Amino acid sequence: MKILQVITSLYTGGAEKLIADIVPRLRQKGLEVEVCLFNGKDTPFKKQLQTCGCKIHDLSYNEHYYNPIKIYKLWRIMRHYDIVHTHNTAPQLFAAIANIICKKKLVTTEHSTNSRRRDFPILRYGDKWMYGRYDSVICISEIAEKVLKEYLEVSPHTPCNTCTINNGIDVARFYHAQPLDRNSVGSDEKRFVIVMVAGFREAKDQETVIRAIARLKDLKYELWLVGDGERRQAIEQCIKDEHVEKQIKLLGVRMDVPSILKAADVVVMSSHWEGLSLSNIEGMSVGKPFVASDVNGLREVTEGYGILFPHGDSEALANEIMHLAEDRTYYDQIVFQCYERAQQFDIEKMVNSYANVYNQL
Repeated sequence: MKILQVITSLYTGGAEKLIADIVPRLRQKGLEVEVCLFNGKDTPFKKQLQTCGCKIHDLSYNEHYYNPIKIYKLWRIMRHYDIVHTHNTAPQLFAAIANIICKKKLVTTEHSTNSRRRDFPILRYGDKWMYGRYDSVICISEIAEKVLKEYLEVSPHTPCNTCTINNGIDVARFYHAQPLDRNSVGSDEKRFVIVMVAGFREAKDQETVIRAIARLKDLKYELWLVGDGERRQAIEQCIKDEHVEKQIKLLGVRMDVPSILKAADVVVMSSHWEGLSLSNIEGMSVGKPFVASDVNGLREVTEGYGILFPHGDSEALANEIMHLAEDRTYYDQIVFQCYERAQQFDIEKMVNSYANVYNQL
């Protein structure tokens, strides 16, 4: 069985990490899996796949994602595969169009509970056509599937092509990771370190965490922000406005995330919305308390195990961080619950579920 995974790029992000994680494992199961990129720029995730022997098709280095010429380029590649599995909007749309001629089995993964195009009701008709072209639409959480069905106006009693396969990670790899040497990033063991791993993009809410650090004031608290992106300038400005330059470190894009999480004291994910955050599960896997904003995609995994704070409420977040720093019994209780929850999202369960979808098609 030949399967083509199609995605916009292999920059840092949840969908990109999913590709980097599952492709080698699917290949180990005997499936012939290759990857097609709308933007083939070299990245750590791309090199990771090349190292495992995965063939990667690069459509372009500089064309816009929605350049129609990509439909023709994609069609020429798609015709050599049995199943085409897309991620992100441009590949979803262009593969659906190209498949009018190809007639391949189509699968797509819905990675979020929110999309800017859903703010424009007129686009719903196009989306109904697009999703209808797919043999299977995989949603990364139950809330993502619920929101998608509501958007597409699917009746609860109507048979449809959607299902839920929760994202997963290699839990053991994170739990047994060696902690990063704090001196390597200019920190020390005396500080109580909070870390957030997330791209600097609109779905993420680093500002609330920055303002929580400003409320704590005590220099023993330190925040590490791991990631980069188009909102970097706004985040840097927020740090200056809150006068917390001495308490915050911008670590950029890193490939040693398990070691970074292991070296911190608390893992935070502050978002405006999520599908099902891989960083959520990673944070729960390392033996540290996980604190998240109470929004779709984070609530479903965290509630009853980690700690939820009201969306955008920096005061509530600061109070939770202080409680964890000062109450070791509370700290250990949250650690135990988080790790218990993380084991329910092990990557092998996810990979087996994906393989089952392909085999059924």
